[in-house]
Amino acid sequence: MSTLHINSKKNDFSDIVLMPGDPLRAKYIAENYLNNFYQINNTRLMLAYTGFYKNRKVSIMSHGIGIPSASLYVRELIVGYDVKKIIRIGTCGAVRDDIKLRDIVISMGACTDSKVNRIKFNNHDFCALSDFNMLYKTVEISKKLNINVHVGNFFTTDSFYNDDAKMLKILKKYNVLGVDMETAGIYGIASEFKAKALSICTVSDHIVKQESISSGDRESSFNDMINIALESIF
Repeated sequence: MSTLHINSKKNDFSDIVLMPGDPLRAKYIAENYLNNFYQINNTRLMLAYTGFYKNRKVSIMSHGIGIPSASLYVRELIVGYDVKKIIRIGTCGAVRDDIKLRDIVISMGACTDSKVNRIKFNNHDFCALSDFNMLYKTVEISKKLNINVHVGNFFTTDSFYNDDAKMLKILKKYNVLGVDMETAGIYGIASEFKAKALSICTVSDHIVKQESISSGDRESSFNDMINIALESIF
């Protein structure tokens, strides 16, 4: 069986899928963290792998950039492949002074400037929330691994290049932890199709301070986030 955008067989996927945005990060995780892994999707080069982490079957698949791309793949995984849990492991920007580059932030919920959830929710606000049990377990795992994390609200935007200084002040005022392009859409799809989702991100850019992690440092900087996500699947 395959869907329009995934050429995997019915049982290729685990019930838990970790989803970075970048296909090469999916490949990196499979090669460095999984045993007996094999590639299960290459349609449009949106790479996916299934293998074992400490004897637990787990899949890794990239979701691309933005709500439309992420929502498309998350929906097909849930509806077409019976995936029950989605863990986004991505990057985000920060606006608060107390959040630094390489910090890990976990999204309890996500605001958005996108209309994708409003369109489905009869033009009303939809509260895009993570699954509580996944959130709780991830925080507990972070403590056991002695990795500090921030937990709170995200802002999911449709515009990567946005110089709206007023909006940045609003985000700081309302204590938004991270700015990304996928979480609110992923949470909406998970709610709609009775699945569970959580978004864990590493701060790669500080928007206000105009700081960013170099492309060369990003791979090694994400290992803490990957370890937290993998340890939380048990």
